[in-house]
Order: sequence, then C-alpha cells, then structure tokens
Amino acid sequence: MSHLNVTKLTKTVGAKTLFKDVEFSLYPGERAGLIGVNGTGKSTLMSILAGDVEADSVNMDHPKKYEITYLKQEPEFDESLTVLETVFSGDSPILALNRSYEQALKNMMVDSSSTQLQEELMNIQEGMEQENAWDINALAKTALTKLGIDMFDQPVGELSGGQKKRVALAKALIEPADLILLDEPTNHLDALSTEWLQETLLRMNSAMLFVTHDRYFLDAVSTHIFELADQTMYTHKGNYGDYLENKAIRDEMAASSQQKLENRFRSELKWIRRGAKARSTKQKARIQRFEEIKENVQKENDNTSLELSMQSQRLGKKIIEGENLGMAFGDNVIFRNFDFLLQGGDRIGIVGPNGAGKSTLLKLIAGDYEPTEGRLEYGSTVKIAHFTQHLPEMNEAQRMIEYIQEISSDYEAAKGVRLSATQMLERFLFPSNAHGTQIGKLSGGERKRLYLLKLLMEQPNILLLDEPTNDLDIQTLSVLEDFLENFPGVVITISHDRFFLDRIARKLWTTGTGEVLEYQGHYSDFIKEKPVPAAKAEPMAEPIKETPKPEKPKKKMTFKEQQEYKTILDDISEVESRIEEREGEMAKAGADFEKLNKLTEEVDELTEQYDTLIDRWTYLQEIAES
Repeated sequence: MSHLNVTKLTKTVGAKTLFKDVEFSLYPGERAGLIGVNGTGKSTLMSILAGDVEADSVNMDHPKKYEITYLKQEPEFDESLTVLETVFSGDSPILALNRSYEQALKNMMVDSSSTQLQEELMNIQEGMEQENAWDINALAKTALTKLGIDMFDQPVGELSGGQKKRVALAKALIEPADLILLDEPTNHLDALSTEWLQETLLRMNSAMLFVTHDRYFLDAVSTHIFELADQTMYTHKGNYGDYLENKAIRDEMAASSQQKLENRFRSELKWIRRGAKARSTKQKARIQRFEEIKENVQKENDNTSLELSMQSQRLGKKIIEGENLGMAFGDNVIFRNFDFLLQGGDRIGIVGPNGAGKSTLLKLIAGDYEPTEGRLEYGSTVKIAHFTQHLPEMNEAQRMIEYIQEISSDYEAAKGVRLSATQMLERFLFPSNAHGTQIGKLSGGERKRLYLLKLLMEQPNILLLDEPTNDLDIQTLSVLEDFLENFPGVVITISHDRFFLDRIARKLWTTGTGEVLEYQGHYSDFIKEKPVPAAKAEPMAEPIKETPKPEKPKKKMTFKEQQEYKTILDDISEVESRIEEREGEMAKAGADFEKLNKLTEEVDELTEQYDTLIDRWTYLQEIAES
C-alpha cells in the first residue's frame, strides 16, 4: 500500500522552533485537516513535504514512485500559457497527451483541410482512448467551470489573483497523485464551488493533507485532524466535530482557569453538531430555541465573552441611512435604487459572485467612494472601522507591542475592566514571549490578526469587514466570532466562509443582479432557497447523457408518524435539557474524574438519542413539506 510515513520532522526558522520530532502517517483515502494558530508552521510543513523547503531533519518513508501535488496559497505560473495549457502543464504522461490533443484541436481550427493535421489528431485521439485520458480532459473542464473559470483560452496573466488560485486548484485536482497537499483551497470560492469541491475530494482515493479555515468544509471532508501546537503535532481520528468534542472533554478535566476556553469549544461544537442540522430544516422555531439555550449557557459562565470583550463608542438613534443609492464606473453599473437604514445591533452579511460589487458597497458605506446616485447620511456618533482585504503598510522593524501601544498602553474593556496592551495581545492568541517580535518576522496570517486587533482597540461602533476570515486560523476566528456576537454596535461583513456567516449574520445583502436585495435569515438557508446560477460550461468532447429519473410519488405520513410528528419537537427539547443539565454537572465536578467519566458517558448516550431524534424529525419534516 502506497502510504507516507514521516518521522523526526524538525524545522527552525531563525531562533523560533516551529516543530520538533513530529511524526505522522497518511494512507490512501485518508484526508487530514491541518490546524493550528497562525505562525505554528502549517504552510511550512506542507512545503517541506512537497520538497520546496528543507527541514532541519526529516525521514520520509514512501514507495519510490510516490507522486505529490501541492496547491500553494500563492501559486506561480508561466503567465504566457492559457488557462487550459496551465491545467495540463504537469509532468504526467496523461497530461502531456491532453496537451497534445488540445494543441492538435487548435491546429485543426487554423487549417481544417490539412490531411497531415487530420491524421495527427486521429492518432492522438487513439492514444487518448488507449490511456483513458478522456476522463482527465472532461474533469479538467468540469473543474474549471465549477470553479467559475469558463474562458479556457484566456492567458493566465490576464486573470485576477483569485482566478489564478482557482486555476491552480483545478490543476491540483486532475494531476495523478498519491498525496494531495492543499493550502487554503476554499479561499476565493463561493458556496456552490466549495460544496462541489467537497464532493469531489470525497470521491478521490489519494491521501490528502489540507489547511482551511472553513469549518463546515473541514468537518465534511476530514477523516483526521492534525493539530500543530507547542512545537509538536497532535493527531485526532475523526472529523472536526469529533476533534472539538474530544477537545472540550479534555478542557473540562483541566484546571478551572481553562473554563472560558472550554465554553468556546462547546459553543462551536453545538454549531457544528446541531446548528447546521437545525438550519437545514428551515425551522425558525428550532433556531430560536437553540439561540435561547446558547444564551443560557453564556449566562452561567460569563467568561465566554471575556475572551475579547471591548467597549465601543455609544451609537445615537441615527446611524447610517442610504436612499436610492447607485454606483457605477463609467458604463458599468454595479447597483442602483438601494435603500437601507442601519439599526443598533445589526449583523449583516454581504454575499454574491466574485466581481459583483460587494467590496464596492462596503467602501461606499465606509466613505471611500461617493455614490453616483442617491445619498448617504451618517449619525453624529458614528465611528467606523474598515477592515479591507489588503493590509496597509506596516513598519517591519517595529515590534508587536509597540504597534499596539500606538493606540493605547492601557485599555478599558467591558464592565470597567482595564487591560494592558500585553493582555490584549494575549487575548488575541499572541503569547507573552512573542510580544517583542518584529512585524517583519510574522506570517501573513499573524500580521492580519495583529492589524485586526489594532482596529478593534480603536473602539469603533460600526465594523466593516471585507473577507476577515481569509488567512486567519480557526482559533482566532473563534475568538473573533465571540467578540462580534457580543459587540454592541453594527457589523457588516463580506465573507465566503459559510460557518462564519451563519454564526454572525442575521440579515444578508445580495449583489450580482444590478441591484442589492435583502434576505432575512441564515446564509445556509439562503443558498438552499436561492442557489446562485452555475457558470456556463464549455461543451465537453464526449458529453454524457443522463436518463431523466421518474418523479417519485409524494409520500404521506402514516397515522403513527403523524402522532410522532406532533410530539417529536418536545422530545428533542427534553433531551436537550437533560444534556444541558449533565454538562452543568460536569462543569462543577472539578477534579472528580470518576464522576466526570460517568457524566461523559451519560452525555454521549443523550447526544446519540438527540442525533437520532433530529434525523427522525428531519425525515418527518421533509414528508410534511412535500
């Protein structure tokens, strides 16, 4: 079996040891999600496996013919090649055959009467048939189309950075490989493209190691979680939900000072385990009940919001109002006739296809652009913080602590608690021994985290966030989400991260149709109810005809199912209450491990009952709605 076994993996950068004597194995079909705080060496580890970076020491045991393909965060291309030539640019013979086939087609378009060219094309087609190369050709074009790239003959040099990343992803998916390394594959992907990528990876037999901040994606795809922390790697079997569950149990058994961390993991676990299922049924009552349970858990332990709880400038009654807004660049109309009135506590997500004007709308509200139509009015107390995709220039010789102290060395958090700049850095996951580090030595994700903290410390009352989740690690996102949930002002955010939008946004503004439309509810519900039209695909060489399936007759509930349906929500609520009671007892059990183990078993049994009830309720609900 062609597996990879890594031992004694050590890497030091300057005076910083990223990891020491790391060991792990990957077998075909295993998909490991690599997580860890920014700066722990996730991308470095993948570059070492790909052979792009040298380790201080490493033993890699695998068969001689062991192919590795690597999707970098910032892919490099020969920009003179077309999109399709780039996708087929690997060393594999099957890719070389596809390159020859595409070139032969081009030659025939120039001179279709040439007998020599006709024979050349026929010979290549025979070779494609013998090597089963048609599947790769179809997969390449399907992948590009699903990822929003439909101009196959366009030079790569003319593409945007996000489009180049998607071309590189398509290339990684079609290259024959024993191990696939993917560094943030979901960056720049919309929800439909991300779901397609999930399904595609689940069908592949290669071993995989991937870094992502998209927790729905991580939960759906991973069979293992590899966690980089404390200069070592911890291996967890199962998906992200399993990892969170194990992490929460370990935290429960730790000292009481870790209580706030436990609550954060438990809160996130509920969103992964229960929230997604509840939302998928579109039952607003279930969503509301979950929110009430979540609020009660937070009231029992107020440390949850203390993780990054800050004061903000008071908002007056009038915040921001837009009337008959329109924005155009020359003849290119982005949107028009948009009216809105912000209210205190608004949580708004801006969604839409790439290039549909999301960032333009955010810049308009921030005051960076003047509307070409309509008017904007701001309240006198409004103080905006605008987090853009591109960081401002930072003095690379400046130390982190000095950068934060430019705002304040003594900060007033919520409830009158005063925190030093050092404490604020620690709450944003920068350990005290790193506060003197120069900014030039930070990773891209660490710089983004530092800049975000500085913006939040300015005490704004309106936060405009443009793709804040890109390049941030999952732990930082969890802290940020906790903060945003308790932030007293207004939050408007652009994000492709489904989990982040589901947790933060209660209202959506959608772009891409020449107008801005409003949707009340969660993003997961939105993409189920209002799917984005797929891009048009270029015709395949051999299209596959699907036989239409006959419609199934609508199913009706039996009398027994009708009685069960009447009481099942109450049954779910009762089990939820029992789970909460046991979890409360666990929080108070301290170091009584015998009691903790007993309570943990009870919670596991109750959770299994809960999952069974949810599955049964989903089944009955689908019949009721049919």
